[in-house]
Amino acid sequence: MKIKREPDLEEKLRILSDAAKYDVACTSSGVDRKGEKGSLGNSRACGICHSFAADGRCISLLKVLLSNDCIYDCKYCINRRSNQRVRTSFTPEELCTITIEFYKRNYIEGLFLSSGVVKNPTYTMELMYRTLFLLRNQYHFRGYIHAKAVPGAAPEIIQGIGYLADRMSVNMELPTKESLQLLAPGKSHQAILQPMGQIRQQIQDYRLSIGKSASMERHFGNQYLTGGIFSSGSKSSRKLEGQTGALSGHARTPSESALPGIASPADSFSEKTPLLKKDSRPFAPAGQSTQMIIGATRENDYQLLKVTQAMYQQYDLKRVFFSAYIPLNEDRDLPSLDTTPPLLREHRLYQADWLLRYYGFQADDLLSPSRPNFNIFLDPKCDWALRHLELFPIEVSTASYQNLLKVPGIGNKSAWRILQARRLGRLNFSSLKTMGVVLKRAQYFITCHGKMRYHTPIEEDFITRQLTQSEKSTLWDLEHPQTYRQLSLFDDNFLEVPPTIEDSRKILSGQL
Repeated sequence: MKIKREPDLEEKLRILSDAAKYDVACTSSGVDRKGEKGSLGNSRACGICHSFAADGRCISLLKVLLSNDCIYDCKYCINRRSNQRVRTSFTPEELCTITIEFYKRNYIEGLFLSSGVVKNPTYTMELMYRTLFLLRNQYHFRGYIHAKAVPGAAPEIIQGIGYLADRMSVNMELPTKESLQLLAPGKSHQAILQPMGQIRQQIQDYRLSIGKSASMERHFGNQYLTGGIFSSGSKSSRKLEGQTGALSGHARTPSESALPGIASPADSFSEKTPLLKKDSRPFAPAGQSTQMIIGATRENDYQLLKVTQAMYQQYDLKRVFFSAYIPLNEDRDLPSLDTTPPLLREHRLYQADWLLRYYGFQADDLLSPSRPNFNIFLDPKCDWALRHLELFPIEVSTASYQNLLKVPGIGNKSAWRILQARRLGRLNFSSLKTMGVVLKRAQYFITCHGKMRYHTPIEEDFITRQLTQSEKSTLWDLEHPQTYRQLSLFDDNFLEVPPTIEDSRKILSGQL
């Protein structure tokens, strides 16, 4: 149900930033683009995430919905059509103004833009395209932008947004066709996978056009995607403006649009409208990601990891994000409203995701149909090691890099340091601690020149007791968070001196 009224700009910001807080798939790493004279902002490959909310989410991006109006009635979504909520939308011009004004005051460093589905997917994506086009070309904003692609939108407009955004993402929502059909009957699994395949293909096409590969990108980062190709005033940049200028000046009929200055889907990308060419600038240089809700349906950890692994292999994703389900709506197909969000399970899945991406593990290594869920009291690497004690202890003075990575408490950097240090001298447990090895976990699985740190038995029950005892305080914090809310732009923790309501009005009106 819609509650129609027209809030002012400040109230729109509060409504639409609050409506976006349940989408966790925002990250800013992957793009290295310097600021330039006459432009605003920059992006760094190491990321722009400087501030974090109480639940660990990064809040340095302006994370907001273009609109909380939606044609779908997904059972788990707070913005579903049947909920009684105040519905509002930004115009592209309003969102550009807010982004630039907050950026100038150092409140934010980039934009994370998503939206409810207004009218239809293509119409919604056209509003998003107009917003990004104005930011890049009229406001000359070179900061980081993460844009959500709406499944079902026209491929041409997804392509257009890909040349304006740094990262794109399409939410999986739920991991299986069955769960999606149960909780989001208006959406289809195939419709979600189709834009993911298009984005993957266009990223690969750009790599091929400059003679690079996905493996080179993972090794060297994304500098080669942005170095000199999309610099302000360059030949490629001027070429891009010439190719896209017709989009901003295309004839529009106000009566065809719910918001001023936005065309209807029918005349957005006609045959007369030139599209962005593939060689004009990188397509989504920070790659694509997705998000899955966990805990709303009955999938086990093994199923979730298998889907995650398939997403990485088939769609060349940068990240798969997991979102612990927070009960918001009452429905017989959903957990009850008093159900605690599975934050500890989410944490373990993120740790397992790290093992898939950087440690060479496979889903079938970590879990199996006979043991489909992680021990939530142990991190996945410890859980795996305890089920394979026949491989331990490992001698650090002779073990290969791959075998060192299997040891709980030894990461990529510390494994590399061990390889370098043992060429120069004799290792001991003190030196291992200096190299970054977490001995409170590693000590049960390694030897130094044939000796363990302490005389401890290599037994699953004994080591499990020791490891879970040392993690008790961390587990308590994860299971008993102070709050589930996302930090607001107006929270005390976000700014050293938070703006008053009057300050906020002046910011949005350009007076401050």
